[in-house]
Amino acid sequence: MRSHLLNDTTAEHYRRSVTEGVERVAARLAATDRPFTGVTVDALAPLIERIDLDEPLHDTSAVLDELEDVYLRDAVYFHHPRYLAHLNCPVVIPAVLGEAVLSAVNSSLDTWDQSAGGTLIERRLVDWTTGRIGLGPAADGVFTSGGSQSNLQALLLAREEAKTDSLAKLRVFASEVSHFSVKKSAKLLGLGQDAVVSIPVDHDKRMQTVALARELERCRAAGLVPMAVVATAGTTDFGSIDPLPEIAELCSQFSTWMHVDAAYGCGLLASVKYRDRIDGIERADSVTVDYHKSFFQPVSSSALLVRDAATLRHATYHAEYLNPRRMVAERIPNQVDKSLQTTRRFDALKLWMTLRTMGADGIGALFDEVCDLAVEGWHLLAADPRFDVVVQPSLSTLVFRYIPRSVTDPAEIDRANLYARKALFASGDAVVAGTKVNDRHYLKFTLLNPETTPADMAAVLDLIAGHAEQYLGESLDRAS
Repeated sequence: MRSHLLNDTTAEHYRRSVTEGVERVAARLAATDRPFTGVTVDALAPLIERIDLDEPLHDTSAVLDELEDVYLRDAVYFHHPRYLAHLNCPVVIPAVLGEAVLSAVNSSLDTWDQSAGGTLIERRLVDWTTGRIGLGPAADGVFTSGGSQSNLQALLLAREEAKTDSLAKLRVFASEVSHFSVKKSAKLLGLGQDAVVSIPVDHDKRMQTVALARELERCRAAGLVPMAVVATAGTTDFGSIDPLPEIAELCSQFSTWMHVDAAYGCGLLASVKYRDRIDGIERADSVTVDYHKSFFQPVSSSALLVRDAATLRHATYHAEYLNPRRMVAERIPNQVDKSLQTTRRFDALKLWMTLRTMGADGIGALFDEVCDLAVEGWHLLAADPRFDVVVQPSLSTLVFRYIPRSVTDPAEIDRANLYARKALFASGDAVVAGTKVNDRHYLKFTLLNPETTPADMAAVLDLIAGHAEQYLGESLDRAS
């Protein structure tokens, strides 16, 4: 069994195995003509369940053959231009190369003596990102597993900085379309059920700052503590960007921590055309970025950035076997001192490889393309009488719903849209997302692939309309 350990004696075995795996994936990518096969749970589950994990195949080629049947053939392929569903981006080749390197070397980014150069590369990328944001010379941060973890850590820091003996008095303010992780984080941090105050949004799905000011005043008058305001730069459903400068002013006025959840909108940090859409982000106390959403990185690649490095002390614990206190005086850089995680992958390497190959402008140009594509999609939907589109895009998301001519019952229209999404997924021809707006069911294009074209969007809209019309026709037949 030692022949399977990666070391100096098995380097050739490693090379052959990885090469064969890469060739299999490359062949599958080249042959993929739709984002999904349409396989069902009932069809795929038995194939996986009958594999005896206690009976190994002993040969990587045989394992790859099996993997073709249980995974590669039926995977949902985000690189396909008609995958239009969630915040999943196609990935750039330099980042995939970085993934291969970091997996093989297997550095753990918790301590210097496990990572050395990896620690310094991550720190350099943190500095690069805080510089792009404009957080100032005292800024710092750490890579995380994703936006939910980044938001959790940001609110942990805000809770500690609020300096109150009563958690029940703390309040967090976020828009009604903010990410669910805000409420989840509040629960994990021991805050009350009513700790998160939902602020209404305007027609463009941006936080209403007049309503925020009113709630902050009410909080203070009631003897409560405004712990944090979470502004969103790219909401999951709409891609909307809250009015950051106005929110910053209110946070300053009420001495409240300002966190910006830019998990989606962080691509604007590299944008050549649209950077000004997140003006005001430089005034945040903390910022969440997900490079694996809009920097075209493989999952996972995310970070939490803070204006004041000293606030990261709230996540610091010292263990003699890992990061004893004396290391601080010795200026030994241990990233675990800043992180909620201990063992942690060298995910920063993927972004490093990307920047060193493509440059920030290269990444930004790709993100600008999908933002431009969303504008074209909005015009397409606005001109099509079959669809109702909710808001003009700030980033690259379009929320819309099929509206039949002959049916006016909102519940029946809901069912037609739900059916259309399900039928489209089952066909494998395209994948779209869904959400609710004013308690009605809508569909969603999340455009993160520069290879997607207006013709792709038009074709998918025709498919959606066809499935919805089929459902409504069958529904009328059943009713007659």
